[in-house]
Amino acid sequence: MEKKHHSLVNLKFIEEKLGAVFHDKRLLELAFVHRSFVNENKGIKEHNERLEFLGDSILGLIVSEFLFKNLPLTREGELSFLRSRLVEAKSCAHYVQKLGVGEFILLGKGEKLNEGKGRLSIQADLFEAIMGALFLDGGFDACKNFFFSHFMNEVDKILKMPLQNWKAILQDLSQKTFQEMPVYNVLEATGPDHKKSFKVAVLIKNKTLGEGTGSSKKEAEQQAACEALKKLKPELF
Repeated sequence: MEKKHHSLVNLKFIEEKLGAVFHDKRLLELAFVHRSFVNENKGIKEHNERLEFLGDSILGLIVSEFLFKNLPLTREGELSFLRSRLVEAKSCAHYVQKLGVGEFILLGKGEKLNEGKGRLSIQADLFEAIMGALFLDGGFDACKNFFFSHFMNEVDKILKMPLQNWKAILQDLSQKTFQEMPVYNVLEATGPDHKKSFKVAVLIKNKTLGEGTGSSKKEAEQQAACEALKKLKPELF
């Protein structure tokens, strides 16, 4: 007789939060297992990083398809920027917070002490792992239906924001106001080669005015410039 599986998390409650019922409950459970938990629990063999890898690609494809079909006159560069805004770590962490499932991530004691459940990167990775689990359990359409049923308001909000070259605007403002060019410094580059994440700060007169993250230095610089302009010229927003 097969040994009954005892869930590590409240799967029924999580399914209610997600609005999705899994055929394979273990896929959903695996999405909530962080590497640090496996390191401290010898009976647990798998963590959610492979699901995260898959979910990252699925999310990117879902958003890319949506933008391609709904913005037929938008150029490739602008589509890429919009996609980056919708799939970036900050957005994915927000999706988890909106779903209300971040508290169920299984962490090791050390990670808990570092307030891991509230860390943006862990929350973002959890969302990608959930997307990977949804894909394996129900396919691409199930992932699309899930994403847009929960986050269409977030998509609409980002699409309504005017596309601007924030770096060019900041450069012009800085030269006119401070008589110098903004300086961009890479603070960190993390993640595997297939999923690099850059954190960049923009400085004017040796003062940090904004920080940004992105899958490329250019994306991170645009976000940093945008944050700086929110301080220097809030009327633009």
